[in-house]
Amino acid sequence: MLRISDKIAVEDWEITEQFVRASGPGGQNVNKVATAVELRFEAANSPSLPGPVKNRLKRLAGRRWTNDGALILQVDETRSQARNREIARERLAELIRKALTPPKKRIPTRPTLGSKKRRLKAKKARGEVKALRGKVDPRE
Repeated sequence: MLRISDKIAVEDWEITEQFVRASGPGGQNVNKVATAVELRFEAANSPSLPGPVKNRLKRLAGRRWTNDGALILQVDETRSQARNREIARERLAELIRKALTPPKKRIPTRPTLGSKKRRLKAKKARGEVKALRGKVDPRE
């Protein structure tokens, strides 16, 4: 079981891990040992996550969210299979923790009087510069 917060925990049956060969350093050993981990969390079907959290998680996951509602994390940072597995689980927990906090509602504000005056003054100055760009009368 992966504990996310005091109320939410992800059960082991919701997570599947597959070990694949990693790229990068490792010499001849890299061709023999499957150290990279591909963690798959069936987020859309998860009973441990509330609906709004799933929606926020989907938005946070981006390309890592599949069409069938699974979240896939790939980790091949270290040469150790156990450490990569640990990192993947930490990343999943961190992503779910981010999804737990609802976004702050934006409070619309109005521009200050000073900023309005500065904007209009800048527009006026720009207009005067453009007004000087006219056809030159050859008679003068």
